[in-house]
Parts: sequence; C-alpha cells; structure tokens
Amino acid sequence: MTAAETIAGFATSLTLDDIPTEVAEDAKLHVLDVLGCGLAAHASGIATEGRSTMAELGGEPQATVIGLADRLPAANAAFANAMLCHGLDFDDTHSDSVSHVSTVVAPAALAAGELQAASGRDVLAAIVAGNEVVCRIGMAASGRFHARGFHPTAVCGIFGGAAAVARVAGADAETTTRSLGIVGSMASGLFAYLADGTPTKPIHPAWAAHGAHIAARLAHHGASGPQSVIEGKFGLYHAFLGAEAGDVDIEAQLADLGRRWETPRIAYKPYPVCHFMHGSLGATAEALRGRLLTADEIEDVVVTVPEAGVSLVLEPAAQKQAPRSEYEGKFSLQYSAASMLVRGHVGVGDFTDEAIVDPAVLAVARKVRYETPEYPTYPQAFPGGVRVTLASGETLESDFPHQRGGPENPLSADEVRAKFRDNAGLALAGHAVAALEEAILGLEMHEDLGAALAPLALTEVARV
Repeated sequence: MTAAETIAGFATSLTLDDIPTEVAEDAKLHVLDVLGCGLAAHASGIATEGRSTMAELGGEPQATVIGLADRLPAANAAFANAMLCHGLDFDDTHSDSVSHVSTVVAPAALAAGELQAASGRDVLAAIVAGNEVVCRIGMAASGRFHARGFHPTAVCGIFGGAAAVARVAGADAETTTRSLGIVGSMASGLFAYLADGTPTKPIHPAWAAHGAHIAARLAHHGASGPQSVIEGKFGLYHAFLGAEAGDVDIEAQLADLGRRWETPRIAYKPYPVCHFMHGSLGATAEALRGRLLTADEIEDVVVTVPEAGVSLVLEPAAQKQAPRSEYEGKFSLQYSAASMLVRGHVGVGDFTDEAIVDPAVLAVARKVRYETPEYPTYPQAFPGGVRVTLASGETLESDFPHQRGGPENPLSADEVRAKFRDNAGLALAGHAVAALEEAILGLEMHEDLGAALAPLALTEVARV
C-alpha cells in the first residue's frame, strides 16, 4: 500500500469517536488560535491581497471570509482566510515537521464544511486528520525541505488540506487517493522571499488550502493522480529533496496513524515571528525579568539557536540588523532580540514601518551576535538562549531548551484563549469575540457552520 493510500484510508474512516478527547480539545484551541491570527492580520491590513483578489473574482456564496460581508466560493474563501491566518506569522508550528499546520488545514476544512453543510463533528474529525497528515509527511524529512529552500507549510500542508477536505466531503478512500495524487503537482512554496523581505510567504498556505479544494473537485469528477506521489520516483521526496527510494521513511511515520497523535505537539506562538527565534526571545525575556536596557548600557549580546535557523533569522547579518520591511523584521533575530531588550516586548505593533526604524532598537540590533551550540531538543523543539554583557560588567543569561508554547513548555488553555481575545479584539467588538470563541470551542455541537462562523465576516475594520 502506498503512502497516499494509507493516508486516504485513515482520513476517510476517522470519526470524532476515534479521537481522544484531549486531542480534539487541542485541535479546537488551534482553530481558535489561527482564526485569531487571521482577524489580527485583517485589522492590521496585512495579507489582505488574497481576499481582495478572491472578492474580485466573485462566484457562488459558499463560505465565510474573514472581514468580508459577502461569502465566496469555498476554494477561494479557503485561499483568502489561509493567507490572512499566516499574514502575521503568529500562527502555530509543529516543530518536528517545521510546518505551520493550522493555517492550511483549518481554512480548508472550515470552507469545505460550509460547502458541504457538514456537521461540526465531521469538520473537527477532518481537521485532526489533516493535522496528523501534515505533521507526519514533514517529520519523515525533518528540516530537509528548509535546507532546499522549500516551505513545508505548503509543500506538506497541501496533503493534509486535501485529506481534510476529502473527509468533510465524504469521499471514499479511492477518490481521496486520487486527490492526494493530484495535489502533489500543486505542492509549492519557495523561501526566495528571504532575499529581500517581500511578504510572499502567506501566499504559500493560501495556495495549499485552495489547491486542496480544487483537487477534491477534480477527483470527484474522475481526475487521477499517481498513487506513489509521496514516496515514488519523481514524487514528493524525490523531486523536492533528491531522496532516493527508501531514503525517507514515511512508512514508519504512517504506521501508527490513529494511535500516536501529533496534534497536541503543535506549538503555539507567543510572539509573531519565525519560530526559530522563540527560544532565544523567551530566554531574553526571562533574563531581563522586567528590566529594560539602552544601547549605552549594553556591551555585547550573544543569541544562540540551532544551526538550521541561521539562514532564516540571522544571516545575512547586515540585512537582519536593519530590516527593510515588516516581514523581514519577523525573520530577524537581531531586531527582535533588540526589541525585547529595549521595549520589553515583541508584539504585532513592534513590526510597523515606524517601529522597525526605531534608532534605539537598531543600535542594540547592531550589537547582536550569534552562536550555534548543539541542542539535543532540536528538532522536537525550537530552543535558544541569550547572553547579554553590560557595560558595567554584569551578565544577564538564560537558555530555553524548549520554547514557550511548545508541548514541553506549554501555554495553558487560558493563555491560548487570552491570545485569541487580544488578536480578535483588534478586529471585532467584544460580543463578537465571545460568540466566535464559544462557537469554535463547541465546534462539535454545531450543525450550521455558517452561523457559527458568522462573526468572522463582521466588517468593523474591513479592508478589502
């Protein structure tokens, strides 16, 4: 049996009764978190181009779109919402697969649920199925997509999105296998944006969520795709990684589907920046203990990260020390560490056009160096540390083997809900925030997803 056939069998047969209660509860919190991130991006006017484009295309009113009064075709709604949900880089990441999971799977599954008039129970089961698929496809080649300049969020995520959409649609295993074969030809996403800080990255999950829908319809109408699309010659691992037969053990990752659950290991983000920076930023906050510093007080700053993160968040150093855009700032550990040292926080407001040219922060950013010790906890976590030497001779130092928000150093459910309220409150009135939170945390109780998701479409700060 091929990997696609195994995934299809798992996804199409999974029911909510098969999923441990704690896994289902985790999945709902991740949906809540990612929708909050999308609402915050909407309020900030970030990553709205996908919504504008899809609204311009028009079509049947099938699914809800964040910040848009009019509903759109399900595939296009999934595109618009996924782009918004990833716009701030504040959404969750599964460490081992280095994939942003919910930003593809949740928008794809929710739009499919509205299209199919599916129950909340079925949509929740589909989301868990999609999550598990993304994680395992990425885990089998942990870090290797990044090394080749490919974004696993989209490259692996489209398979999870396809599995989720097929599950919501009630497709059988054979049709779902064909859909998975088709999305292999749609898998894409390049890290080329790192060269100049252009915000192309949010388009990656958008295209994946959209492709999951298109592949499902193509398969429904009889289109075919290769069953060996994941592990075969010229398949995912061979084409993207140059892996030869047997080099990537996807079979081992899929062998315990339905028994081992990766959804609870998807990490939340306390900071709206690349997850490779979270260990160091958490360590910096701990080392400061509420203290704020100026450039004159600081002699030297050394941050530590796994070697795999250097090309994403630390090099080229001169470019990272003075980010040219909001998005480039989110991939600069020099700038973000300086923000923590000078301002005491790294939040959405620290990446505006005005904030990233703050001379007090940039003066400290120029003092940030890095080291790459071996972290036994990587890639299961995003570890990091900091050592700040002050002009007085005092040293402030801390190390986080596990970043805050990961399963070994978790945010509580209350903290995740508080993050959602803060983000959603940028776009919605309090009553709408509360209604959406209640709807998502009770997702399995809903038979009408359109009504449950209605608060997303409120347009108090709409920018289309």
